[in-house]
Amino acid sequence: MRAGRFRTLGTIPEVVPSMSIRSAPWRKSNDPASKMTALSEIYEEVSIETDGVRLPGTLTIPSQATGVVVFAHGSGSSRFSPRNNQVAQIFHSQGVGTLLFDLLTEREARDRRNVFDIELLAARLVAATDWLIEHLAFLGRPIPLAYFGASTGAAATLIAAARTTHPIASVVSRGGRVDLAQATFNAVRCPCLLIVGSEDTEVLKLNQLAAPFLPLETEIKVIQGATHLFEESGALEKVANFSTEWFTRYFSQPPSGLLRGALER
Repeated sequence: MRAGRFRTLGTIPEVVPSMSIRSAPWRKSNDPASKMTALSEIYEEVSIETDGVRLPGTLTIPSQATGVVVFAHGSGSSRFSPRNNQVAQIFHSQGVGTLLFDLLTEREARDRRNVFDIELLAARLVAATDWLIEHLAFLGRPIPLAYFGASTGAAATLIAAARTTHPIASVVSRGGRVDLAQATFNAVRCPCLLIVGSEDTEVLKLNQLAAPFLPLETEIKVIQGATHLFEESGALEKVANFSTEWFTRYFSQPPSGLLRGALER
């Protein structure tokens, strides 16, 4: 691919209010003190160590989960993104587990250069993937793994999918700045679903340009009337439903997404 194929857009922040979640150990769904939904088997506030820092996250795995999706949030956001959390809740109801974590520490996020350092964000996602595989080894069975990225986080998921040593079943991008990962398009080996709002015209153009350079099993889903943040009524539900269908399809096609690393040692 020739350099300069894509033009760079301006900053598209995804600003969210601050929230807090009480720390909790591993709990089963019959524990009334748990903050899990009735379908949940595992809920844990976690800490992922990498590059000398600790990245907090929330791991939720429903009973008999078909797979686990690792989220990569957009610029100006965090694991508390209300949009990502809304999507994650729908995943849980459909038997899909999630890991939402901060790609940057609070101190790092104050430096805007870090927020748009896609290489750094991708490295953090690869580290989280390694951590998750080790952390879930106790389950005693391989579990498919996928990525869900929003805005700039989508670029990080594509790069991480190309660079991780572990199989990734599929990637879903929500309003993704996929142009920021163009250098690694030819190394991405898993199916990719690019979800874009019809009114997010600039990002839609970038996704349409990117799709031919991604794996053959790449699709674009355009949600009519939706803008970049999918704030319109029913838009996020459509994102979640399209994503769940995509993940479930490729979770069921071994060995492409199996978390084998720790289990096969």
